[in-house]
Amino acid sequence: MKKIRVGIIGQGRSGRDIHDHSFRDIVPDKYQVVAVADPIEERCRRATAEFGYATYTDYREMLKRDDLDLIVNASPSHLHVPVTMEVLDAGFNVLTEKPLARKAADVDMLIQKAEATGKLFAVFQQSRFAPYYLQVNKVIDSGLIGRIVMIKMAFNGFARRWDWQTLQEMDGGNLLNTGPHPLDQALHFIGRDAMPQVLCLMDRTDNTFGNAEDHVKLIMHRQGKPIVDLEISSCCAYPLYTYQVYGTHGGLTGNMTHIDWKYFNPEEAPQQALSGEPLPGPSYCSEQLTWHEENWDLPADEADLFNTMGKRFYDNLYDALINGAPLEVAPCQVRQQVAVIEECHRQNRLA
Repeated sequence: MKKIRVGIIGQGRSGRDIHDHSFRDIVPDKYQVVAVADPIEERCRRATAEFGYATYTDYREMLKRDDLDLIVNASPSHLHVPVTMEVLDAGFNVLTEKPLARKAADVDMLIQKAEATGKLFAVFQQSRFAPYYLQVNKVIDSGLIGRIVMIKMAFNGFARRWDWQTLQEMDGGNLLNTGPHPLDQALHFIGRDAMPQVLCLMDRTDNTFGNAEDHVKLIMHRQGKPIVDLEISSCCAYPLYTYQVYGTHGGLTGNMTHIDWKYFNPEEAPQQALSGEPLPGPSYCSEQLTWHEENWDLPADEADLFNTMGKRFYDNLYDALINGAPLEVAPCQVRQQVAVIEECHRQNRLA
């Protein structure tokens, strides 16, 4: 099996702990890291001492190599667009970390550049492969809970934060840091082919030491599609669920490791007819429905969610690079996500 030779820009949490870890420990049969770049010399020395990588404090020097099949752009968020442009101009396939960009026009520019250079351009949105998300889709697609009226998603928790990802000028904040993961999932439910209606409220609380938001409430809708209600908050001390789905025949609730759903079969329900007259008895529209209940637990072999999602993503990326298979997460779909984020920021001008 041919191995993809990889160079990684950035040796922080994403470049080292996510991508380098995945290539070495999760998909070592398909990828081989041979070079990394980081402006912090200590990180370069560590990469050489631990793994024998060629290292560069200037990523542009790494781009002069002619033996790399893929460059991973794990630079700081606000550099994702310009660095990706440089990588494509240098003639490399590129995988860029999220958030890809703040403006949809920048995504258009990157897509056009990839087409002009004939290189593959991918975005690391591994949550598309999350087992809990796939299970939610499986229940919805079964039709058991009927027509879907609303989907509530909550990627919440309670935490304080004081690093560079709390700064607007570095493309920080909850919507850009965490938001790409649930947003990528959410847009599936209302269609990835058009911009939805967007209502967004943001707040920056004392839990954030920078000037970016740490609380987001986002509601999206399209005609004929369910309402999607998404929260991304660092101020939730009681995170009760990841997903709640409202359907005409039942519903679903659960988190990333356990999901419950229940539904009634309309054929088993009592026959009722609309009445404009007062109903007999002391109660209104009282009936007994027969509920069917099912549940799902994260399989033991998928218990490491991060590795599970990463492997599926990198397997698809490998197939795209080697066999020309389509990317499961196409850049045009990420463009829609960025357009929603851009509209959210337009509606919320944080000081």
